[in-house]
Amino acid sequence: MQIILLERVEKLGQLGDVVTVKPGYARNFLLPQGKALRANKANLEKFEQERADLEKRNADERSSSEALAKNMDNLSVSLVRAASEMGQLFGSVSSRDIAEAVTEAGHAVDKRQIVMDKAIKTLGLFQIRINLHSEVAVIVTVNIARSLEEAETQAKLGHAIIASDDDFDDAPAANIQPEQASPAEAETEEAEAEATEPEAASEDTADNAEETEDDKA
Repeated sequence: MQIILLERVEKLGQLGDVVTVKPGYARNFLLPQGKALRANKANLEKFEQERADLEKRNADERSSSEALAKNMDNLSVSLVRAASEMGQLFGSVSSRDIAEAVTEAGHAVDKRQIVMDKAIKTLGLFQIRINLHSEVAVIVTVNIARSLEEAETQAKLGHAIIASDDDFDDAPAANIQPEQASPAEAETEEAEAEATEPEAASEDTADNAEETEDDKA
């Protein structure tokens, strides 16, 4: 499908470019979000008539986004989540969560502006890209920890606070319980013990019989 871009689209083209894209991409993303128009005769004429206004509006929005990006420089937001000792979250952090945290920090953004390949599922510090405009982006640090105090410590250390194998190796010996035989092993040991008892009994009977013969003699 041929479309006219109404703004710059990364890896696709600039405002005013006529490009060919897959129909699904156009219908599900570009057209509904107002990023493009179908490239038919009527729309081409309409675009040329409105081109100057579109370019001015785009320039104003870019300037506003650049100012916002400057205010967000070195921005870090903290999210408190429950997690295991090894740092695995009991859930995940989505683009909506990050957008809400950034907005609460005083910078209104939409979840669609958050660039994430997949949800975050571990504690730690993550560099997340936010597209403020088609030509302006900013990187925000998302600090995910089990508490705000832990988030402060992670920010100083530069990494997540999680248990390591060394932590378990250093555990006090008193906490280590002696190994116990499994039920199957216990049954086997009992069976072996019972099997040896008749032999012992036979030996005692033989000894008694020898003593009786000696008495008779």
